[in-house]
Amino acid sequence: MNTQIFPDFGGDKAPEAFRTIGEVAKTLGIRQHVLRYWEEQFPTLRPLTRAGGRRYYRPDDVALIVEIDRLLNQQGYTIKGAKQALRGPKADIAVTQDAAPTQQDALQKSKSALPFSAASLQDIRDRLAAAIAD
Repeated sequence: MNTQIFPDFGGDKAPEAFRTIGEVAKTLGIRQHVLRYWEEQFPTLRPLTRAGGRRYYRPDDVALIVEIDRLLNQQGYTIKGAKQALRGPKADIAVTQDAAPTQQDALQKSKSALPFSAASLQDIRDRLAAAIAD
């Protein structure tokens, strides 16, 4: 477990103690319903459940939540992309924002895929204008 990203819960519990959904939500600033949704979306996130459905998160679960939060809310991954990043090699997870494709890159790529360039469209427009003027 990466202790750099592990949050400080404070209090009198040991660092390896199980945490309730309320403790995790409050410490990480993530709403409880979001944590429940992430449990549905990420099969590796499975806290222990006790009578009445009370959830207890292990330290590894909390570390996974921190990683999911980083991917979704800091790196801008989609749920599908975050799932793939978590399944892939650790090097894929460490992709920085600079290395990720930007909207500008995608726009440039889509422009180059167009069948006509801006200059050729301008030429067509000029010829049509001249034809109409005649």
